[in-house]
Amino acid sequence: MRTYETVVILHPDLIGDELTAQIDKLKGYLEGEQAEILNIDNWGSRKLAYLVRKQPRGTFVLYIYQAPAAAIAEFERRLRIEDSVLKFQTVQLEKGYQAPAEPVAEESEEETASPVAETETAEGEATA
Repeated sequence: MRTYETVVILHPDLIGDELTAQIDKLKGYLEGEQAEILNIDNWGSRKLAYLVRKQPRGTFVLYIYQAPAAAIAEFERRLRIEDSVLKFQTVQLEKGYQAPAEPVAEESEEETASPVAETETAEGEATA
């Protein structure tokens, strides 16, 4: 199986539970075609460069998955039928693609502030 990513632009009126339900529905389409979902990333609502189906904004969702080549045609056919899908683009990724690791948690304020405090203390001792 090859690795693909599909960016889907959903209708901006979908919010909350409706949006989650639509994302899960599209995920179900992939799973129905024996695809292995590697990552689903909701990028949120963004302004579009031009109107798409008379909409200035859209909710972007990225699906990264492994699937047989025949599954892509069926998934894209279903995306074309969905009223809530404004646009989509599927790209085949390189063979050595690794799924992204979990995002690294940002440092707490104490860890970030301590090097600055040590520098200020050292400067204060140097001027005394």
